[in-house]
Amino acid sequence: MEHRKRLFCYIVVAAELCLASAQVLRIGGIFETRESELVSMDELAFKFAVNNINRNKTLMPNATLTYDIQRINVFDGFEASRRVCDQLALGVVAVFGPSHSSSVSAVQSICNALEVPHIQTRWKHPSVDNKDTFFINLYPEYTAIARAILDVVTFFKWRKLTVVYEDSTGLMRMQELIKAPAKLNLKIRIRQLTPGNQDARPLLKELKKDREFFIIFDCSYRTASELLKQLSSMGMMTEYYHFFFTTLDLFALDLEPYRYSGVNMTGFRLLNFDDPWVASTIDKWSSDRVQAPKQESGLMEGVMTTDAALMFDAVYMVAVASQRATQMTVSSLQCHRHKPWRFGPRFMNLFKEAQWDGLTGHIVLNKTDGLRRDFDLDIISLLEDGTARVAVWNSYRGMKLMEKPNREKNTNVTDSLANRTLIVTTIQENPYVMVKKSEKELVGNDRYEGYCMDLLKELSNILGFTYEVRLVGDGKYGAQNDKGEWNGMVRELIDHVADLAVAPLTITYVREKVIDFSKPFMTLGISILYRKPNGTNPGVFSFLNPLSPDIWMYVLLACTGVSCVLFVIARFTPYEWYNPHACNPSSTLVQNNFTLLNSFWFGIGALMRQGSEVMPKALSTRIVGGIWWFFTLIIISSYTANLAAFLTVERMDAPIDSADDLAKQTRIEYGAVRDGSTMTFFKKSKISTYEKMWAFMSSRKTALVKNNKEGITRVLTTDYAMLMESTSIEYISQRNCNLTQIGGLIDSKGYGVGTPIGSPYRDKITIAILQLQEEGKLHMMKEKWWRGNGCPEEDNKEANALGVENIGGIFIVLAAGLVLSVFVAIGEFIYKARRNADIEECASFGAVMEELGRSLQCYKGVRSRSRPQSATRSPCIFCHPKRSAKRDGGRRDSSA
Repeated sequence: MEHRKRLFCYIVVAAELCLASAQVLRIGGIFETRESELVSMDELAFKFAVNNINRNKTLMPNATLTYDIQRINVFDGFEASRRVCDQLALGVVAVFGPSHSSSVSAVQSICNALEVPHIQTRWKHPSVDNKDTFFINLYPEYTAIARAILDVVTFFKWRKLTVVYEDSTGLMRMQELIKAPAKLNLKIRIRQLTPGNQDARPLLKELKKDREFFIIFDCSYRTASELLKQLSSMGMMTEYYHFFFTTLDLFALDLEPYRYSGVNMTGFRLLNFDDPWVASTIDKWSSDRVQAPKQESGLMEGVMTTDAALMFDAVYMVAVASQRATQMTVSSLQCHRHKPWRFGPRFMNLFKEAQWDGLTGHIVLNKTDGLRRDFDLDIISLLEDGTARVAVWNSYRGMKLMEKPNREKNTNVTDSLANRTLIVTTIQENPYVMVKKSEKELVGNDRYEGYCMDLLKELSNILGFTYEVRLVGDGKYGAQNDKGEWNGMVRELIDHVADLAVAPLTITYVREKVIDFSKPFMTLGISILYRKPNGTNPGVFSFLNPLSPDIWMYVLLACTGVSCVLFVIARFTPYEWYNPHACNPSSTLVQNNFTLLNSFWFGIGALMRQGSEVMPKALSTRIVGGIWWFFTLIIISSYTANLAAFLTVERMDAPIDSADDLAKQTRIEYGAVRDGSTMTFFKKSKISTYEKMWAFMSSRKTALVKNNKEGITRVLTTDYAMLMESTSIEYISQRNCNLTQIGGLIDSKGYGVGTPIGSPYRDKITIAILQLQEEGKLHMMKEKWWRGNGCPEEDNKEANALGVENIGGIFIVLAAGLVLSVFVAIGEFIYKARRNADIEECASFGAVMEELGRSLQCYKGVRSRSRPQSATRSPCIFCHPKRSAKRDGGRRDSSA
């Protein structure tokens, strides 16, 4: 039997040698078939390419291409070796296939020995010492694919991702990405699919639980098709996930069920669909595939895979290289003789020098190792209209964005929001979300009303989405426990149970790390809710309250000082001395009414607005009196005006006025809502006062309350102060007149709409909120829901005692008046002295001083008049000039 086969081979070779002038070139194909398919996709593409070349005589006008196909089982390297020897015996210019690595190595060793080109179109594990000089591979080189994956991750700015690979070859394609964390601050988690088990749902469930939203799948298109179905069944086909598939056949999968899910799906594509020749060739392939056996499930009907396109291009590369080959004969080669094909090296060089624009783009081979290096990869994403190219990656130039598809992607997000029904989580809290009272049974969103419901309705009108409101299961806003686990509305957003959280949810640093927030729709701060303090009963000496103690002391000092100044000036000025005996003009006694006692009585009488029987006569004393009267007018008027305020305004005696007062005492218990942002603020605060307050709240089990309603009840019934948001305090105090806000704001923050991290809805929600703010609708909604029945008008301003800063100027006026009166008194004294000098001719200095001394005797109100001065006394002062001259002349005459 073996002898007959050899004889048949010799006869065939002889016949071909006779027909050498016809230039028939044979190529061999070794293809592996699976149990689920009758004919492999590579074999179909191999035949399709040969038929196209033979029909188109422009490429090989003087030659005809024929083929020999051998089918083997998968993983059967021995069978592959035997079949390639049969093909070499027939005489082939190149051998294609097989695809599995073990079979490839067996075929490659034989082709190297006999110097026949071995052409591959599948990814091959690179060897350390590559001595396969007759090996050609059109599949993109693995290091370039690794760089492309890294560039894509860098483009999307991922900081945390999970790599799921199918076999060990996936780790080689991820080597550049695995090295990247040190440079890109990237956190990578690597997981492997269970070999031989197509059910990846346990792994996907774990990834979903761990909130891994950015996942790279390195697997074949068959596995990718099954993964997509399982991801959909796990509820992971949402806009919060981003899946990246390294397979080059993502475009060929049936993605119709996932187009409107909003999921972010990205992959590579090697086929150049923009070339008209490529499009027409693929259309012809699709039409031919109608009569062919049905291909694997998961692929679109009639689509050409990347492996098939590479096989098509590889066959065409043989035709291109054969155009330049002259006088090349095909020989029958025997594997056991080890005699190589003499035209093999020459044909191999022609093959490496050939260039071709095929289905997979421009094909250029490296002359040293026969690998394809310069190529383009399309970065495609799934949109509602199907897959579209968003960028192009080149093995030399890197990433280049495509502007038009990028704009379409942005538009797609807006359109998907307009056509979606969003799940909204909220919490029942007045006046934000309240159960609507109605005689009819309400269902759905109509069950609730409040500020947040109006806000949600406005957002829906602007953005066009519909929504379903659900109350949070545990009734909490969202806080982190000691294990790092979240609860409340924040947890529902993290787990993607809800799309939005529209509630009085405070924007905080720790929450911003796990969820996203829109711009705040309301700004507020933490303050203290407490009972209104009771009014104080007036004291026995409350009449002294209108003036501060300092003013009362200054008034007494001023009264004493003015009385003393008045006494001195009245004694000093001669115009306050008068003759008490009006009927006896020659009397030598004169009297002064301003004794020390009368001076005090004058000041007190003016201060009491009653006056006295003693009135000043001299100009200087009248200045003192007038200034004092003006002073008392201002003081009494100010006292009377402020006394009226003190009598009409009830003074409130509050035990606390600020957070510092709370921190300094332990009698009044205080706290906040458990697991709320207010509690988190005090828990995380590094300010000593707030740290002390948190130590107090955490040490008492009753300090923290379940919700605001419980806290308000405790404030009304016990000695308890509630730390809560100022907006809530404002709402509560409008409806309960026994409650009030104590002190100012402890901090400043805002309420925002929460979304899962990476949500495409956040920016749209923010724009809508800014629009509502500019239109004034946010303010109108707050006025609508915060306006209450109102409490009695109260003047919260307490009457304050007048101090020096209020009426200190009147003391300055008083001092200026006293100084003026002193100078006037001195002028009066001098003037009177000069008048006396006219009468008495001369007044000595000693006489003047004696007269002044008698005037200042405080225990006498009467003194004798001054007598004429003798000519023998001391020299004269205040003398009249004419009298002095006459007196001097008389003396001179007497001497003569």
